[in-house]
Amino acid sequence: MQQANILLIDDDVELTDLLSKYLSVEGYQVTVAHDGEAGVALLTSHNFDLILLDVMLPKMDGFEVLKEIRFRQLVPVVLLTAKDEEFERVYGLELGADDYVPKPFSSRELLARIRAHIRRENYASNRNMQSTLNIGKLVVNTNLREVFFNGMFLDLTDTEFSLVEMLALHKGKVVSREDISLQVFRRPLNEFDRSIDMHFSNLRKKLAMCKANNLIRTIRGNGYMLVQEWR
Repeated sequence: MQQANILLIDDDVELTDLLSKYLSVEGYQVTVAHDGEAGVALLTSHNFDLILLDVMLPKMDGFEVLKEIRFRQLVPVVLLTAKDEEFERVYGLELGADDYVPKPFSSRELLARIRAHIRRENYASNRNMQSTLNIGKLVVNTNLREVFFNGMFLDLTDTEFSLVEMLALHKGKVVSREDISLQVFRRPLNEFDRSIDMHFSNLRKKLAMCKANNLIRTIRGNGYMLVQEWR
């Protein structure tokens, strides 16, 4: 398997040295930049699978770097933020960051998040190879982002489509709330966040109009599942 390439942008030399060695041992190729401008410059000459981005940077702060990244590509970006700075986390997610890890952080937790995001990107790449998913009366066109049930078109929001698509790709299996939050909403799960439930409630109302009431099952305490057979 080809090594995943990670860009680490942080002005803490000691931290970047430690992380580079740790991630290299775990099988990743790490490129380091110690200021925002140097990090942006590397985007023009390298292709990265994930970017670790510190918010407090010299020459160009992390938010400006994030804007440049999102202008150029959709590579996963994990922010490295101050522990108690909620503004940094929220603002970074609004600008298009995929995740955040507050400092000081556990190297094992950071590694787990890196693996999750790269796994999600690989999953997305494989998903794009499939244009249509047919599951009984359910048809999901991943290219046109359209859903039909028993021949009836479902007028779904982009988020609702992503929920159906994710469940369809894992039909008959439970998809955890954590994975849904990370892959659909691109943020770590917050136990007080009810937005997932709200979107599923709206989705179920639309499915009910097609007599597909039992298509999605809630697995209490775990997540959701697209059943393969329904009445």
